[in-house]
Amino acid sequence: MALAILARRRAAEAVARRAHAPGAAALSAWRAYAAAAAAEESDVVVVGGGPGGYVAAIKAAQLGLKTTCIEKRGTLGGTCLNVGCIPSKALLHSSHMYHEAKTSFAHHGVKISNLEVDLPAMMAQKDKAVAGLTKGIEGLFKKNKVTYVKGFGKLTSPSEVSVDLVDGGNTVVKGKNIIIATGSDVKSLPGITIDEKKIVSSTGALCLSGIPKKMVVIGAGYIGLEMGSVWNRLGTEVTVVEFAPDIVPSMDGEIRKQFQRMLQKQKMKFMLKTKVVGVDTSGDGVKLTLEPAAGGEQSTLEADIVLVSAGRTPYTAGLGLDAIGVEMDKAGRILVDKRFMTNVNGVYAIGDAIPGPMLAHKAEEDGVACVEFLAGKEGHVDYDLVPGVVYTHPEVASVGKTEEQVKASGIPYRVGKFPLMANSRAKAIDDAEGMVKVVADKETDKILGVHIMAQNAGEIIHEAVLALQYGASSEDVARICHAHPTVSEALKEACLQTHSKAIHI
Repeated sequence: MALAILARRRAAEAVARRAHAPGAAALSAWRAYAAAAAAEESDVVVVGGGPGGYVAAIKAAQLGLKTTCIEKRGTLGGTCLNVGCIPSKALLHSSHMYHEAKTSFAHHGVKISNLEVDLPAMMAQKDKAVAGLTKGIEGLFKKNKVTYVKGFGKLTSPSEVSVDLVDGGNTVVKGKNIIIATGSDVKSLPGITIDEKKIVSSTGALCLSGIPKKMVVIGAGYIGLEMGSVWNRLGTEVTVVEFAPDIVPSMDGEIRKQFQRMLQKQKMKFMLKTKVVGVDTSGDGVKLTLEPAAGGEQSTLEADIVLVSAGRTPYTAGLGLDAIGVEMDKAGRILVDKRFMTNVNGVYAIGDAIPGPMLAHKAEEDGVACVEFLAGKEGHVDYDLVPGVVYTHPEVASVGKTEEQVKASGIPYRVGKFPLMANSRAKAIDDAEGMVKVVADKETDKILGVHIMAQNAGEIIHEAVLALQYGASSEDVARICHAHPTVSEALKEACLQTHSKAIHI
């Protein structure tokens, strides 16, 4: 029986490969393939092919578990790869190159005349990167023998997922263990309708057809500041409206203040402690009615484009979870134990669908740990040591506790800081705005938190993650030889300053 099913599946795959266009033969072959895959029960069925889901699927297969992954988009990588992390970083890099050419090249002896933005070419580069990476994941699935089913999956029991296939039809995928890895979606705001034309989410902000004259960003978190930076560099007048008194509230206070000053220096405007109480899209643009967060006199603000960036919400509705009794909290997050299992035996959840930081790399770690448990091994994720990065310029990266958190805990502590103005590599390349800050236990010298504002801070932070993971002291890092000249030396100097005294200040 198993050999017959395998033969049908291989035949269907061969037909699909020979089909050069999505004609009837190709669709029939794909449906036959999906049906053959569904007929065999998998050890693990992953619902969702984002960073958490596809990594879980590959790891499960590597551990010898028969694995199927169901993804509704028809392209793997989830929000992160398709309309999030990857395309935004592509535009951040492209816009930074343009901004550097416009503002800095001449200082380095490089003169350019008739500089202009070719937005279609910039978007094409972004799309090419996304397409290549999504196809790369499909290649990894084939390499690791992960069965890939394209369609929207809904649980009909703790061991069955009904899938409405992308190309039409329906199939049922059976699994001994089901992992919910459906990620998150854009969080909407009351009274504001996202149409992806005038009022856009981060998805719409990634594919604007022109450079708007004015943009309002609602929300001063990671995503809002990154996308605001992209369009600000390309010439848009960007105003960020934030209900809270500070930008990026999770960031260390001292770093946050310096970060905001840097963004303002780049001509981004901020309206903090402000809420949007009205939206008018009847004209050519958008007119917002604003009011102080505490109440008071109203004002108006006009823009061509409004980006709603108020966070994300778990994508858990419509998956059949209620019907089988899976418990969720008020925010729609699936509740799991330390092994990622829900209250329903055989049903697990990871990533943005459960409590914790909504970050792609956190979801990946969840996925690996979850399937390690399923394979009879031990998995572990330390949520206190998940690094966070804002990919602006300069970047801001952090891991561990902020100074405010350490102070509130009552732990005696020391702080060591080192400015990039004193770092030779940063000065040599004329990119020396920023600092490194280290917070350590005053009695044991154990590092409690590291916060970096610098070009490529997102790369440097991993040395700090490793140090915190293994309980290193500031002296431990200070005594490690760092290559010269590198911006990473600023971390060594900050640790020297924490433990004793920095050399270069």
